[in-house]
This record gives sequence, structure tokens and C-alpha cells, in this order.
Amino acid sequence: MKRIAHLNFAKGFRGGERQTMLLVETLAARGYSQKLFVRHGSELAERCRSVPGLTIIALSKPYIAGWRALRDTDLLHAHETKGAQVACLMNCLFGVKYIVTRRVDNTIKDNFFTRMMYARASRSVALSSIIRDMILERSPDAQVDVIPSAATHFSLNPDQVAVLRERFAGRYLIGNIGELDNTHKGQKYLIEAFKELPKDVPYSLILLGKGKDEEAYRQQAEGMENIIFEGYVNNVGDYIACMDLFVFPSQNEGLGSVLLDVMEQKVPVIASDVGGIPDLVTHEKTGLLVPPGIPGAESGNPAPSGR
Repeated sequence: MKRIAHLNFAKGFRGGERQTMLLVETLAARGYSQKLFVRHGSELAERCRSVPGLTIIALSKPYIAGWRALRDTDLLHAHETKGAQVACLMNCLFGVKYIVTRRVDNTIKDNFFTRMMYARASRSVALSSIIRDMILERSPDAQVDVIPSAATHFSLNPDQVAVLRERFAGRYLIGNIGELDNTHKGQKYLIEAFKELPKDVPYSLILLGKGKDEEAYRQQAEGMENIIFEGYVNNVGDYIACMDLFVFPSQNEGLGSVLLDVMEQKVPVIASDVGGIPDLVTHEKTGLLVPPGIPGAESGNPAPSGR
């Protein structure tokens, strides 16, 4: 059986790290022996401690310095850019095969190494069609498959769900889950739009997550007790089960895997018509797609969606 090593040197624990964990757990359940290479202090590593047959190895920069341990594998699976760079170098130096999963729709750097990184990969996995097209634009020889993220299949705690429903009883609960970072997740526009809702209707907006723009958001929402900053929670599924509407105003998004979890619980969705989101949300069939941003905001007037 092949020895598989995962490379994920991300700082925090976001959608990409959750997807890495889900894959590691699934492969472990099928009997694979695996390694997980992370940076020191990785939350992903902590969450994967109990996975059977998994060896976790923490590396310091430069990560390629761990080449001896990296070489002792049949396949490297890079889950983010730093991991992909290391995997490519291991292929150039020692011929180790690797695959790359790209989860974001950020502009791919146009340089020799990046083009080679995708061209030499045995396979590249793109979460959405827009990411696939971006990879092929930079590296036409890359072998790319579109494989969306997996739903987390959150297990619900009925007692916790009951507590939350009692807490928000009589309220129409609008939810958002994601890092509080306006350049990516766009919650600023959600808060502004929320202010325009009728004051005589019992709406509440709950934001799950933390991030660099939290203080700015709190100032923006000052005096509005019906906007709740819940922070980071472990029982995300329990909160989703209590939402009446999920709004995802991202400015850019490789796919938006949290939408799979929300849609699995049959919560209605309004999301930005950007990136890979249209791969998941079909306008007026499985949700509503809207242009990113709002007219008159600092980011400028958004172009019409065209959908």
C-alpha cells in the first residue's frame, strides 16, 4: 500500500485545513498509513492527533530542510502553496511524485517556478472550474481535475441545538461563517445591508469566526444589539441548524465549502456571484446569487451579475 504524506503549512485552521483533515480521516478509515507535515504550532496537527496510522511531523522554515522525512514516501499531497513548492522541489531533487490541491481563486504568480510546479505534478486538483482555468492559463501542460470539497457532515448535539433555539426564539436568524476579513469574506457589506432591514421585524445577524477586521466590524455595528459576534465555536453544525438564512458575501472565493454544510441542512443561501460559488449555487434554484459589494460602498459600484 502506498505511503502518503500530506503537506499543509498554513498558519490557522480554515476551510482548507478542515478539508485536509477530512481527507486524512477518510484515508485512515480505509487503512492507509499517512504522514502529515505541518508548521510548528499547527492547529491542524492538534485536531488530527487521534487519527490512527497518522504520523505528524512539524517542520520549521525552510520546510525543504525536512527532506529526509519527506523523501520517505510514495506520494506527496500538497494542500496549499508552500506545500506545493516543497513538493515540487522534492520531485526535482529526488523524483518523489506529488499532487497539488488548489483551493483559492487568487491570481497565480506568473513565473517559471510556479508554472513548473503545476506542470510537474502528477495531478492537480482544482476545487472549482474557475480555479481549473486559472491553473491551465498559467501552466497549459498541467493535468487538472475539478474535485469539489466535501461536506463536513457535522454531527448535531440535540441539547445544544435546543439551547440555541431557545436563545434565538422569536428571532429570524441570519448567519455568516468565516474569517472576519473584508477583503476576502466581505462581511462589511453584510452588516451595511443588515442595517437597511425594517426595524419592526425581529431579525438577528450572527457572525461565527474571528479575524483581523473584527474590531472594525464591531465599530461599524455599534449600537446594534441584534448583530452578534459569536467568535470561534467548535459546534458549528449546531448553529447552522438554528439559522433561517445564510448569507455569504465573499469578494473572492475558490469554492466556499461551508456552503455545502449549510445546504446539507437545507438552510436557504444568498451568496456572492464570484469565484467558484456558482459551481455550488444555481441562481433561483439552489439559492440566490448577487453581485459582490453594495452600490456606493468604498469598493465602488459592483458590476451587474449577469445571472
